[in-house]
Amino acid sequence: MILLVHLDLKGAPPRMDYLHKLIGLFSGLGADGLLVEYEDMFPYEGELKVLQSTQHPPYSREEVLSIQEVAKSQGLEVIPLVQTFGHMEFVLKHKSLWELREVGHCLGTLNPHREEGVRLVKEMLRQVVELHPGSTSLHIGADEVYLLGEGEESRRWLSTPGRTVQQLFLNHVTRVAKGVREAWPNLNMIMWDDMLRGMDHDTLKGSGLVGLVQLMLWDYNPTLDVKNTVYLLERYSGAGLSELWAASAFKGSTNVHTCVTSTQRHVNNHLQWLQVAAALPEGIHMLGIALTGWQRYDHLSVLCELLPLALPSLASSLQTLTHGQYFPPNTL
Repeated sequence: MILLVHLDLKGAPPRMDYLHKLIGLFSGLGADGLLVEYEDMFPYEGELKVLQSTQHPPYSREEVLSIQEVAKSQGLEVIPLVQTFGHMEFVLKHKSLWELREVGHCLGTLNPHREEGVRLVKEMLRQVVELHPGSTSLHIGADEVYLLGEGEESRRWLSTPGRTVQQLFLNHVTRVAKGVREAWPNLNMIMWDDMLRGMDHDTLKGSGLVGLVQLMLWDYNPTLDVKNTVYLLERYSGAGLSELWAASAFKGSTNVHTCVTSTQRHVNNHLQWLQVAAALPEGIHMLGIALTGWQRYDHLSVLCELLPLALPSLASSLQTLTHGQYFPPNTL
């Protein structure tokens, strides 16, 4: 099972020399790859330069390439994550892009009806993918698309009998995913699963996503419901979405303003995921697990625990997954 460490750069992004050292640490602890969510730390160019951070200097093109070079030297793949529907606060906060919001007071959700929005997303993806020439996978986000269907254009679209918010979601995501497939036929695509959880078998099977994306099911709860999680994975697989990932957490999922990471809480989350993996029937392909480490709950939120404070939790979580159980330090 592939183990990915998630680097969330939307708050307190590490200095490059420190990040290089972290990559070596991650490799030594058993990680196989990095899931890198740049947000405004990516060196967007041209019309997208407005997306660059002004609070911290964004990473340069050379620095982004250096992350990949160091990761490769450690045997780690880099998978970039670009939000394409929800959690686009770092994009839609800019006044010049306000008109692309689904609703005016929600900074996170893109209006799926605007061609300018689709072009914006495709250009973001193009710039990120082209600066990751060695990557074989891309994560297109698409989680927590809040207030979808509440915008004026969406309300008009939904007024036609038979149309649903689920279809509205799928129309946009499949359009983005097909655009990626056309541009980069050999690139694997991953997306978060939460917006699909309420869809029935026929909707999932006819979603247009079968054979196009790999779903990443996230659950950060230390008391994760094993039975229901296995059932959900079985539903996805039964609908044809057979290549699946899990996502746990080693930090940033306890509370919006947590200061100190609870290692035991996150170890417990990984122990539950191990139970899920052991309970999966044959035929369900669990590709791996991404250990998420959220810096903020969203772009405009306060910082959660800082990354250095969470390294013991990450180490314990990776070792738990590697060995199949947790060994407290005083028992080693």
